[in-house]
Amino acid sequence: MSWDVLLVRLPDEVTSVSQMAHDYVPAPLGSRHDVLATVARALPEADVSDPSWGVLSGPTWSVELSIGADDPVDSMMLHIRGRGDDVLTPVFELAGALGCKVFDCSAGDLITPGGASGWPGFQRFRDQVVGEGR
Repeated sequence: MSWDVLLVRLPDEVTSVSQMAHDYVPAPLGSRHDVLATVARALPEADVSDPSWGVLSGPTWSVELSIGADDPVDSMMLHIRGRGDDVLTPVFELAGALGCKVFDCSAGDLITPGGASGWPGFQRFRDQVVGEGR
């Protein structure tokens, strides 16, 4: 079970999915080589030995970076597990390095650093489902 966010390139003025044209096609993040180099610079502790699927581990969480096999890379899905708000820091660091916005798949909209996200709700739901915290 994971909380999923999508890193995608959107115009600077877009702050909500509702502002996007239905036929908008985002620009790619870049070539596979460039994307992997950017991940390595932004998150040097990330393991990207598998160029289609990276892993970043924190003290109480992990993030799987689904980069995919396409070249150029169109977007990147992050599968986040664990607990602790500090996981949002590397998410936004990577998004900034790639020139992306962060789409919260559970909330259905973009999130910003310090703004509301589905992460706390996901943690509560996960704990209820798996029986943690009791």
